[in-house]
Amino acid sequence: MTIQSIIGAIVIGLIIGALARLILPGKQNIPIWLTIVVGIVAAFIGTGIARWIGVADTSGIDWIEILLQLGAAVVLVGIVGGLYGSRRVH
Repeated sequence: MTIQSIIGAIVIGLIIGALARLILPGKQNIPIWLTIVVGIVAAFIGTGIARWIGVADTSGIDWIEILLQLGAAVVLVGIVGGLYGSRRVH
């Protein structure tokens, strides 16, 4: 992995994670660093699913892959938000 790919993964993770938090209703009580990590993981999961179904490499922008990544991020942010929020003492 190069520095560019690491920085790219962080940027994509931030964007995908932030969009997932915007899509989910209510407030997610997770810190920004965890949102980035979830976004990075979701980007890898979405890319893996896109490759598995054969839509990862298309001409132009890979909209299906981006939607799969975003869908994975919404699910993961929801799960992590629920788990992270439930472990905190109010």
